[in-house]
Amino acid sequence: MTDSSPVAVVTGASRGAGRGIATALAARGWRVYGTGRSVAADAGWGVGVRVDHRDDDAVGAMFARVEQETGRLDLLVNNAAAIADDLVDPKPFWQKPRALADVLDVGLRSSYIATWYAAPLLLARERGLVVFTSSPGSVCYMHGPAYGAQKAGVDKMAADMAVDFAGTGVCVVSIWMGILLTDRLRRAFDGQPAAWAAFTEQAETPEFTGHLVDALFGDSEVRDLSGHTVIGAELAQRYGIIDENGRTPPSHRAMLGDPRIPSPVIVRG
Repeated sequence: MTDSSPVAVVTGASRGAGRGIATALAARGWRVYGTGRSVAADAGWGVGVRVDHRDDDAVGAMFARVEQETGRLDLLVNNAAAIADDLVDPKPFWQKPRALADVLDVGLRSSYIATWYAAPLLLARERGLVVFTSSPGSVCYMHGPAYGAQKAGVDKMAADMAVDFAGTGVCVVSIWMGILLTDRLRRAFDGQPAAWAAFTEQAETPEFTGHLVDALFGDSEVRDLSGHTVIGAELAQRYGIIDENGRTPPSHRAMLGDPRIPSPVIVRG
């Protein structure tokens, strides 16, 4: 890594998808700043910054630090989200904890705030990229209305931010990730090696999305995707990217639905 290395901020990088994305980007030569409420300052993938994304001023201070230390920002990955353990409980939303609605704050609003602070730094470069991590829960019922609204919200946010960034060097893309092989999921299969092996054929590592983001940034035609929501497994086919152990994660489009196509209508004033 050198002073000319591209700089990325990955929110929610202390675990799961965020940690995997940060790790993959670092492996591909990025200087990575990752946020989290419990992230280590000297993380294995780069610089960990303890940030509570409910605190707008703390988020602003983090971007000011990135600017002071590097003088640049090339990529923002909006991944932070308040995901409760009760999320996957099949009960209706009124029988689950009220706190599940927190994902509309840390997950949706927090992504807006992070991008608001990041925009001037991204615009100062010849090209920049904002990526949202999302899922098919934006168009199908998945884990209840709060989760679905958050995912639909970030997909829509990507589409609308792309309109405002049009004519600049900044592009915005939302990526539907597949079933992620996180540490939490691995623990659920403890003592079941055969079931785990079968399950992994339908899933993807958290690092997989990081490799996709790196490829997106290097794509000279990424502007064609700006404002769109894409399926990670299908994006991998575009770039010839395979996952750990040579696996090719499947697209779940046929089962879970299609990303919405942004409307061409623009209403201002």
